[in-house]
Amino acid sequence: MDDGSAKGRGSGARLVARIVEGSGLSQAELARRAGIPRSVLNVYIHGKREPGADALVRLATAAGFDLEPRRREAPVDPERAGQILVQVLELAEALPFRPRAEIGFPPLAERLGGAA
Repeated sequence: MDDGSAKGRGSGARLVARIVEGSGLSQAELARRAGIPRSVLNVYIHGKREPGADALVRLATAAGFDLEPRRREAPVDPERAGQILVQVLELAEALPFRPRAEIGFPPLAERLGGAA
């Protein structure tokens, strides 16, 4: 149902676009059935405003869909993310350390013109 035209928009906009596409109704008819102005529906579709839960339920119901909460999978595998973090920290510890004075940074007070 999603042809990629909703890329770059928030999840609310993508969901509203999917509801409109899946309903088989015009935007005007869907908005009328949901009891919201067509201009507001258009703003939701274009991602200029995020619809609230009430608006999403009204649109889905008017389109003949049910919205049901379901548990979402973590976007990242926590075990793998932990392993990568350990690798990054080990790499950081392996890098040579040079105190700022050796690098040539003047003290913060000098860099700020004596304001600090």
